[in-house]
Amino acid sequence: MYEYNSPIGSIYPTLTGTRVIDTPDPARLLDTVCHQAAHSVAVKRAFFEANAQRIVDMAGAVADVYRAGGRLLAMGHGGSGCDAELFTVQFMYPASTGRPSLPVVNLAAGTAQFTAAADLVGYDYVFVRQLIGHARPGDGLIGFSCDGNSLVLLRAFRRARELGLITLGLCGGADGGEMATSPDIDY
Repeated sequence: MYEYNSPIGSIYPTLTGTRVIDTPDPARLLDTVCHQAAHSVAVKRAFFEANAQRIVDMAGAVADVYRAGGRLLAMGHGGSGCDAELFTVQFMYPASTGRPSLPVVNLAAGTAQFTAAADLVGYDYVFVRQLIGHARPGDGLIGFSCDGNSLVLLRAFRRARELGLITLGLCGGADGGEMATSPDIDY
């Protein structure tokens, strides 16, 4: 049983078997919403201030991949797989009027392929296996990770390097985990 004041209990209070708020206090809820919105804005502002040049460099690398006739492959698992999905949608179906669709593949999509690879070669190699089939030199691989320590992504980045791909990583966590210092990730 998790204690409510433990990290896991505060995220998933129902694991304790108790309710956190029996009767919602509208003023408290409004205060919480306002606090969370302000915190979200502050985190985003700090991120963009600290990483503006990196973002510009990554955008330039993506443009170079497309200029050279390559395409992007995206990966992530769990919630980060959803980030990969959104990323690919933005390139395949750009919201801006008049922008062309660009070639992009979400390696986290396709349940049958993903689960077959997990069963046949092991989960740690699901993206590696797909890279072997899809990737060409000059393509780009972008990976999304919450903490930057995803073994399945790190293995895929290593294989992407061997295949001659440009590699980009977006990761969270306090320090970006292993992705932040991996020699297999260009950006």
